[in-house]
Amino acid sequence: MAASGRGLRKAVAASPFPAWRRAHTEAGGGLKPEYDAVVIGAGHNGLVAAAYLQRLGVNTAVFERRHVIGGAAVTEEIIPGFKFSRASYLLSLLRPQIYTDLELKKHGLRLHLRNPYSFTPMLEEGAGSKVPRSLLLGTDMAENQKQIAQFSRKDAQVFPRYEEFMHRLALAIDPLLDAAPVDMAAFQRGSLLQRMRSFSTLKPLLKAGRILGAQLPRYYEVLTAPITKVLDQWFESEPLKATLATDAVIGAMTSPHTPGSGYVLLHHVMGGLEGMQGAWGYVQGGMGALSDAIASSATTHGASIFTEKTVAKVQVNSEGCVQGVVLEDGTEVRSKVVLSNTSPQITFLKLTPQEWLPEEFLERISQLDTRSPVTKINVAVDRLPSFLAAPNAPRGQPLPHHQCSIHLNCEDTLLLHQAFEDAMDGLPSHSVRLHRGLCPWLQGLCGWQRHPHTTRFGKNLRASWGEPKKISRKEKNVCWRTGEGKKPRQGRKGCNAPVLMTVALPLQNIFHCAMSLDQLYFARPVPLHSGYRCPLQGLYLCGSGAHPGGGVMGAAGRNAAHVAFRDLKSM
Repeated sequence: MAASGRGLRKAVAASPFPAWRRAHTEAGGGLKPEYDAVVIGAGHNGLVAAAYLQRLGVNTAVFERRHVIGGAAVTEEIIPGFKFSRASYLLSLLRPQIYTDLELKKHGLRLHLRNPYSFTPMLEEGAGSKVPRSLLLGTDMAENQKQIAQFSRKDAQVFPRYEEFMHRLALAIDPLLDAAPVDMAAFQRGSLLQRMRSFSTLKPLLKAGRILGAQLPRYYEVLTAPITKVLDQWFESEPLKATLATDAVIGAMTSPHTPGSGYVLLHHVMGGLEGMQGAWGYVQGGMGALSDAIASSATTHGASIFTEKTVAKVQVNSEGCVQGVVLEDGTEVRSKVVLSNTSPQITFLKLTPQEWLPEEFLERISQLDTRSPVTKINVAVDRLPSFLAAPNAPRGQPLPHHQCSIHLNCEDTLLLHQAFEDAMDGLPSHSVRLHRGLCPWLQGLCGWQRHPHTTRFGKNLRASWGEPKKISRKEKNVCWRTGEGKKPRQGRKGCNAPVLMTVALPLQNIFHCAMSLDQLYFARPVPLHSGYRCPLQGLYLCGSGAHPGGGVMGAAGRNAAHVAFRDLKSM
């Protein structure tokens, strides 16, 4: 997101000494040889897991590879004098009970609701003397209808019903997020007690069915159909459909025409903040402030968090049970359970001794779809972008549309599909058009949703894991092109391309693995192992690669902590 220097410094101000580190230091936070639980990775899910375990009386230590905590929810000064939410940059999906249980407001979390939430300026070829148009959507339904009526009066009338329809589906999905999926393994081969316990996992499914009622077949279509099919049934105007469809392709190597893309849209609209369904907001201090608040909650209750402590492998005893971890410097740390916040691939293919995992399980993990299409460019500019459809104020102060997501090249869903096809062909999108007819000067982009992982410009961007290549000059020019064909006046930037991120994400997939229907719920990360446990006793997956998936939600960390705690009680 392009932002001016004064505004960015004001919006993202980080504490020089986070509360979690103070609490950890005051508690005499030296490394001990043994804990009840170890968490690998201090991403937000790992921190949530540690906070819950510690509150339940489980002595927990978190080991983070980097010098900062938060994983993809981090604030960093990547350009001198400017701090950014380097990867994730908005909050909505965080589970309400986590906000309450961990007392995050008490630990410094401050939110600013985003309203409006979406701005789509139009580049209409052959418009002639027409006044440039744009679509601005926010929380005021009457104003939304007025905006949509520019393109279709019918769509303006239908839009409230569409929002209510999606709201009901989000309410039905909601109970499924806060519990482990139905334990099919227990149903198949568990003891009588295990089978009886597994029946309790059916309750969220039954509750979801009751909410949807007789409309269940129609809602099923939303989850399984291409989002273009769903939106075509509701609307006729392409700018509205394309703007809504962007939520169906965020972080996903998919087209709006791909079956199942409807669920990705739902995943991005089923959150809420401070009691407002579907609301999104900015975290004061950047996303790293959220991670700091969770960490503060954890350390206040006695958890230990260590940075620059890389876990090299999971230790397993002769009986095939986890007994701790070994750090990169050779230090052994014993524990009864280990929760991994890293991706399934890193957890099971790199950190866990292969001889203790079934071959079929390892093969399935190695075959997970982890393709990522996203490039995020953080830009420091000397002024805000001025659009012909929404010119800047005389003194350059921020206007409402500067405070929300700005969707470029969203005049038509076909443009989104063509960008997907380009990425699949190893090309940056031909439809990225930063044109004088759209914005006389545009100095940067925040999220480029259709960038290939490998390119056809000479060598691949990435030859293998851990070998980043520079983005080609041609690709950079696509990012930086302005209406006059000139470079921006102030080009201080930080780029997170699919291979340049510092966070340990497989192929830089922000969800750890794709949010496709074959990798959700019962099958996340793989069938029969969707309940946070794995074939190795005492090892749990608590990151975005586990149910319910990606986004700054915290549900995987919370759910995994409760599963591990129940198992600890029976040890």
